[in-house]
Amino acid sequence: NGKANLADAYCVFENGELFVRGMHIAEYSYGSYNNHLAKRDRKLLLTKRELKKLNNKVKEKGFTIVPTVLFINERGLAKLEIALARGKHYYDKREDLKNRDTQREIERHLKR
Repeated sequence: NGKANLADAYCVFENGELFVRGMHIAEYSYGSYNNHLAKRDRKLLLTKRELKKLNNKVKEKGFTIVPTVLFINERGLAKLEIALARGKHYYDKREDLKNRDTQREIERHLKR
């Protein structure tokens, strides 16, 4: 229902288990004082082989695990799709900033 936010979320390993941090899931509006915390760490359930493979990749410099999609399956369970991502280099960021600035200038001139 659009009550979850993955914008600042990332995944970390703790004691051989994978957790997602920074993911905001709104509290249940009809819940009582026993409601869950909106931004708590959530454990991800993966097989040992998947955990080992992801952990080896994350140990390499520049790799991180980020959640991409959160959905509810037909049984009512929340599923999180994750991806192995590599951070941008500084020169890539500069180029994106230049492109964004030129696009903004074009938009500004078209509005007139």
